[in-house]
Amino acid sequence: MKNSIQAVIFDWAGTTIDYGCMAPKNVFIEIFRRMGVAITDAEAREPMGQNKIDHIREILTMPQVTKRWVEHHRTMWAEDNVEKMYNDFIPLQVEVVANYAELIPGILELQNELRNRGIMIGSTTGYNQEIMDVVAIKAAEQGYRPDYIVCSSDVTAGRPSPWMALKNASEFNVYPLSNIIKVGDTVADIKEGVNACMWSVGVIASSNEMGLTYNEVHSLGINELTERIEKIITKFSDAGAHAVISTIDELPKLIDKINVKLNNGLTPHQL
Repeated sequence: MKNSIQAVIFDWAGTTIDYGCMAPKNVFIEIFRRMGVAITDAEAREPMGQNKIDHIREILTMPQVTKRWVEHHRTMWAEDNVEKMYNDFIPLQVEVVANYAELIPGILELQNELRNRGIMIGSTTGYNQEIMDVVAIKAAEQGYRPDYIVCSSDVTAGRPSPWMALKNASEFNVYPLSNIIKVGDTVADIKEGVNACMWSVGVIASSNEMGLTYNEVHSLGINELTERIEKIITKFSDAGAHAVISTIDELPKLIDKINVKLNNGLTPHQL
């Protein structure tokens, strides 16, 4: 087997579609509002990338959110509350997700570049199959068609566990796992790649961590933009990222650098 990158596994919202990862954030805020508890954008985004029921549970365990819940409901939240909110989340996300499925700039050019290099394109997502049925169709209409899609509902546990990424690897029959790159825009994405023993790469500009639209990012002053970028790099690096790129179109040059490392006997595990 070639000692080079043979597959790239992408996240969806915030990485290949939905600049700024807006769709899930807005729905999380809405389902908490329906339960009488206000949450901030930052609270809604913090567990992003996980299976959505785990995401809801993570928000509820935040001390400040727990406090607001108890103040409103006069009792502690329970697992049946989590399940109800998740059941509310799915149809609402299905309803709005098509409005947030625009491809991130550069993804079609990157898809063509990877195809020309003979590199397979996989994907993982915190969305379940019902939501992805909508997203995949909207992406395909714009020309983006990964070779394989794995949803959180397809495995025993979502991110940060490695199972979705490993399911891609198995489908592609790519081994060793150091011949695969996992690309995402959340801490959960980074940990997924690390736990799968793949090269784990974070993307900044379109990310959940940046949390801004394309126009908002490009209207930031240089000092504020630099400060935000530095914080995201630190956050991704602390999560174990092997590399961080500003935008998705930087990936081909990174692949070239990783191929050099592989040819020199270096693996992500060693780094």
